[in-house]
Amino acid sequence: MQIIEIAFGGGAELLFDKIKKHIVELPPARKYFPDADIEKWRIKELLIWIKDNLLKERPELFLQGESVRPGILVLINDADWELFGELEYELQTNDEITFISTLHGG
Repeated sequence: MQIIEIAFGGGAELLFDKIKKHIVELPPARKYFPDADIEKWRIKELLIWIKDNLLKERPELFLQGESVRPGILVLINDADWELFGELEYELQTNDEITFISTLHGG
């Protein structure tokens, strides 16, 4: 089991019952994805878990294909996920993954 913090900001929290921070305990990746040969959680799998377990409404405003939609900044421990390989980053216990919407209506 891995414990991580998932945070939402910039309006993204509205899709998650207005809850900005979640401390989650992820099950073993192999147990959650029994049909895939996955040993460790990556951001790619985390997005599926978030959709299945935290997302309350309008998934199209958060996800596009296998990734987050454009306009959502993703931080891993306060650094841009591009520095860590984006979807391929392997989660570590106590990581903080933050999703910030940079899109605002008018």
